[in-house]
Amino acid sequence: MGYVTCLLTSNSRQFSQRNEYPDVGMMIYCNLYDYDRIREMISYLEQLPLTISAIVSFIDPWCSVAARLSEVRGLPAFSAEAMRLMENKLKTREALKNTLHNPRFVSIPATAGGQIHTAKKLLPAVVKYIDSNGSRDVFYSPDRDSLYRNFRILTNLYPEGTILVEEFLEGPQYIVEVLAIDGDINIVAVVAQEIKLINNHFIIIGYSLLVEPEPNFLCRLMLAVKTVLGKFGFKNGPCHLEMRNVKGTWKLIEINPRISGAGMNAMIEIGLGINLARETLKLAVGEKPDLEPKQKIPTYAEYITVAEAGILHKVIGRREIEKDPNVKYVYVKPRRGRLITPPESLGDRYAYVIATGSTSDEAMKNARQAAEKISFIYEPLDPSINNLIHSQT
Repeated sequence: MGYVTCLLTSNSRQFSQRNEYPDVGMMIYCNLYDYDRIREMISYLEQLPLTISAIVSFIDPWCSVAARLSEVRGLPAFSAEAMRLMENKLKTREALKNTLHNPRFVSIPATAGGQIHTAKKLLPAVVKYIDSNGSRDVFYSPDRDSLYRNFRILTNLYPEGTILVEEFLEGPQYIVEVLAIDGDINIVAVVAQEIKLINNHFIIIGYSLLVEPEPNFLCRLMLAVKTVLGKFGFKNGPCHLEMRNVKGTWKLIEINPRISGAGMNAMIEIGLGINLARETLKLAVGEKPDLEPKQKIPTYAEYITVAEAGILHKVIGRREIEKDPNVKYVYVKPRRGRLITPPESLGDRYAYVIATGSTSDEAMKNARQAAEKISFIYEPLDPSINNLIHSQT
């Protein structure tokens, strides 16, 4: 796009892997939890001198911070206050009170553990920490014992925090990728999710891009999305909603003020010809995004997890499936020597394959067949350590 990218990061590991970020012009270590320090670093960049054209984050919880910094500097800004609300699960539920799109829920401070009995009426339930992301710190609780156990786990982790308990909802679930432009809500992509319950955690292992959503389906979904975003006052910027269709009513499961991670941008570009990350950046610098699909190709992403913990030795199968003309993208996350574990969050998915086909079913078949050829060769941990890992989930 012709801009210099300056990455502010508090992740020291990124510096040791600097060569893996060829699109980053400058990388600066900065405590991202210190708002004043971020402002100092931006002022430093201006003294180089560089002209700041946009301040953007695609990672929680700094989406709203970036939008706020943009507002302060008079740059084209995303809806900072709406993003701040979206980054907190309790504020999200409170924003949607008195709408059809909320599940029943209760919030309980960790210091008021005796109140957990009030959540029994919601069983089966989902227990969450209000500031979690990527499905981390989210537990399925089918009965009272698991409800109490999962609540204790989270209160031990966050003794000063607040725990959210929501009723568990049945129905198909979708990701809705949105880019709002001056109050105009644009649904860029709708993606069906395949979810597995693994060790009481909800892990998404498959995504199917809907290239031709049925008009009535899309119309009802758009009405729900506009209602939800209207409650936040969301006018500008990216977000994605996880919506579940419960007997014809759209319920909001999660909302995040950014594009989905883990290959979603690649998937949308493969299926629709839209680079949503690029179009989001165009909006951030004051240019007009192009959200018109260039193609409509059925596309599916299959994700890979492991069943037992161990130290990774090598990954086999990638080169073979990259030769498959139906496979458009392959990503393997962990390096040799890394500890890999059964999934507790979306971050514990260790590889994915994106494939296409003439139909959605064929794309799914192609992705799954390719993914089956990827194997993680690892040294299993001592059984006592494995048991400890399982007992903590």
